[in-house]
Amino acid sequence: MCGIAGYVGDEQARGIIIDGLKRLEYRGYDSAGIAVAGGGGLQIRKAVGRIDNLEKLIAEEPVKGSTGIGHTRWATHGEPTWANAHPHTDQEGGIAVVHNGIIENYAEIRAWLKEEHGVEFRSETDTEVIAQLIGLMYKGDLLEAVFEAVSKLRGAYAIGAVCAGEPDRIVAVRNDAPLIVGLGENCNFLASDIPAMLKYCRSIYFIENSETVLITKDDVTIFNAKREEVKRDIYHVTMDADAAEKGGHDHFMIKEIYEQPQGIMKTIERRMDGGGRIKLDGIKLGKGELGAIDRVYIVACGTAYHAGLVGKYAIERFAGIPVEVDIASEFRYRSPFVNKKTLFICISQSGETLDTLMALREAKKRGARVLSIVNVVGSSVARESDDVFYTWAGPEIAVASTKAFTTQMMCLYLLALYMAGETGALDSGRFQSLMDELKQVPEKISEILAREDEIEKIAKRIYKKENIFFIGRGLDASVAFEGALKLKEISYIHAFAIAAGELKHGTIALIDMDTLVIALASQDALNEKIISNIKEVKARGAEVISLVKDGNAKIAGESDDTIYIPACMDEVAPIMAIVPLQLLAYHIAKLRGCDIDKPKNLAKSVTVE
Repeated sequence: MCGIAGYVGDEQARGIIIDGLKRLEYRGYDSAGIAVAGGGGLQIRKAVGRIDNLEKLIAEEPVKGSTGIGHTRWATHGEPTWANAHPHTDQEGGIAVVHNGIIENYAEIRAWLKEEHGVEFRSETDTEVIAQLIGLMYKGDLLEAVFEAVSKLRGAYAIGAVCAGEPDRIVAVRNDAPLIVGLGENCNFLASDIPAMLKYCRSIYFIENSETVLITKDDVTIFNAKREEVKRDIYHVTMDADAAEKGGHDHFMIKEIYEQPQGIMKTIERRMDGGGRIKLDGIKLGKGELGAIDRVYIVACGTAYHAGLVGKYAIERFAGIPVEVDIASEFRYRSPFVNKKTLFICISQSGETLDTLMALREAKKRGARVLSIVNVVGSSVARESDDVFYTWAGPEIAVASTKAFTTQMMCLYLLALYMAGETGALDSGRFQSLMDELKQVPEKISEILAREDEIEKIAKRIYKKENIFFIGRGLDASVAFEGALKLKEISYIHAFAIAAGELKHGTIALIDMDTLVIALASQDALNEKIISNIKEVKARGAEVISLVKDGNAKIAGESDDTIYIPACMDEVAPIMAIVPLQLLAYHIAKLRGCDIDKPKNLAKSVTVE
């Protein structure tokens, strides 16, 4: 979940690396550091806190050199301190390392280095073990030393290393953590993600698992685990550089909320042919393949898991195929009923979520066909899947996911309808009415965004609350989980979501005069049931804000305040119902003075288990 940036070329490395780290700060931001090779040694600068602190330090204590590596940290081992910040060096200070991931056997290596070689450690991190190990192995060849050191490591990692004795090269290794190399003119780049180098180059190599790469200003050489040189196709990035900028908005999150109509429209358009039929672009999932499937597994984490809950409803309701939804971090630690008759759908915005990637690999071992829904072309999940359904949301920089969630839901709806069309589970009239509804979603979300002022007024009234409950039935329950997650992760309010019918089985004991309940009521078929739940909490003194479709005066009349979404079919309401909850969370967090794009303790791409 940390960010790595590196440069080797003819220019001064410091500015390029700092710029890259700023574009990776969504991956971690509790400390940052840089190591530059020059002047006969390594120049290390580290600072606790945001990258701005590191930039100020370098302005006061400049570093010079044209080869360097940098790091922005999300803490796993050790608190955010100067000593624990990357880069870490070996005992002699001649080798510096940056690292994203976790070394699982660091404790035993650390003990061995201390007891057998007298190494004195200066940090609490697992990363320092890597630097000390490379230093011990170094005999004048950094590449060889990295090969030897990595052979002793176990875990998930992306590593970048530089050496005072070889100031014109970077050696990097990837194992289950993202790493890419950018190709420039008389220079080359190293990074965790494309935005870090988008300003400087558009030709990249995706580094695969168990590969080591030697980077100089004139050449990039990739080696496999057997130390054999491998050739790699160049990927040409077409992403608009402005897409990774705020574009005049106060925060990336609000920009990305407003980008949802466009992202959803692109996701629909990419999957429609000229005759109004859904196309899957190379994904062979026809009647024969679907007939061989006896169940679908949807596996994901966090926001993507909530999208999966909606996907379960859509596939079962439209296509008539049973669906299990599981949390990726739990999937491998039981005996899931996954085999060659299973369609395994994994969902990940980044395509690098390690729990999801590990679940994918377990499913493939068991013979399942894997279809991934991801936002990042060339990501690990995408590359290791049998089929890929891209969301076309564009870069999502804010840690709190918004447009990725709505486009993931749209992909799942399209997939469910495609499956239904292939199997004949829906008649043509029903199929067409659902497609017409989905095509109207972007415009209806724009209508919701036009009502932002109304949601901001509600936020101003409730932003000091410290406990908020979200309730809903059916599809609204899935949206309630996501609404609560959005609020808690950026405002730090204790937000709790529950299926409304479960309130009476214990949770209602927490409802009293100080409680705020947000009741989602977008499902017309369940209006009577949710009204009963609203009455239950109001009878115990709770304040209720309801979310309803335009014209639902009955539920509005039972509520203290109301948020409206445009009228629509119950089946597609989740894609719209989440948008006002995103806006509400945003404005509450803004009023509370929170760092909305970089919430405490969180990072965007979760590359640790």
